[in-house]
Amino acid sequence: MACRARLKPRGAAFPWPVTALPRPGATPSYLGPHSCFHRRRLATSSAAPEAPPARWHADLKTRLGKCIIFGCTPPQVQRAAGVLRAVAQEWRTLTAGSEGFLTGGLRGLEDQAVVWGEMDSFQHVNNATYIRYAESARVNWITHFASVDPSHGSEWRKLMTPRATGLILKSIKADYKFHRRIAARTEEDIVIYDYKAASKTTMPPFVLGVFQDTWQRQVDEMARARQRIWQLVGEVESLEKETWNREDAVEDLGAAA
Repeated sequence: MACRARLKPRGAAFPWPVTALPRPGATPSYLGPHSCFHRRRLATSSAAPEAPPARWHADLKTRLGKCIIFGCTPPQVQRAAGVLRAVAQEWRTLTAGSEGFLTGGLRGLEDQAVVWGEMDSFQHVNNATYIRYAESARVNWITHFASVDPSHGSEWRKLMTPRATGLILKSIKADYKFHRRIAARTEEDIVIYDYKAASKTTMPPFVLGVFQDTWQRQVDEMARARQRIWQLVGEVESLEKETWNREDAVEDLGAAA
């Protein structure tokens, strides 16, 4: 299981990357009209491709199987194998990315092993365990920004401690999914709290720059992942039209002994 957070009211469990910040005192890069953030925002201003079906991963394998059973030429078999290889290797990244979650680089919590005692006799993971995974991912996700923004490293780490300004989990909700899809989706309500003043407060300025840039990266990743999924779907559709779905299609039943 892999866990990560996303800069939206809804969260989930997968890894994520981050980027460098400007020098202390400098104008945040995302505010400048000539900044890389501004260029990325313009480049991705158009709507992202349509979201793929929730069962795209399983459907592609089923459709490829039908093509192979019907009968494929050696080149077609190689193409089918290429799609299967891509699906097997990229399904987690594409599933997360298609919903706007970042993968690769620094992560909140990835490949978390389910240990003895976390499942019952029916191999069902206790609901509280998913919440613990999500909380571990959230803490790691925030503290990892300390290495991205060294000038505010100590402040990033303090956000998860009750020393000054910190992040408090107000509530969390988990929805449970299926195999080879996002296993559980968490929705968290986070409060920014000033422990010294004992009251809610606003987001620290140094946090906003990183969050703005990370959010735009999520938009870019959503477009990239969806384009890749539809590319794989298109390849499968092409194979279907060359095998069982062509006008003169005749199933290969094999040669008689």
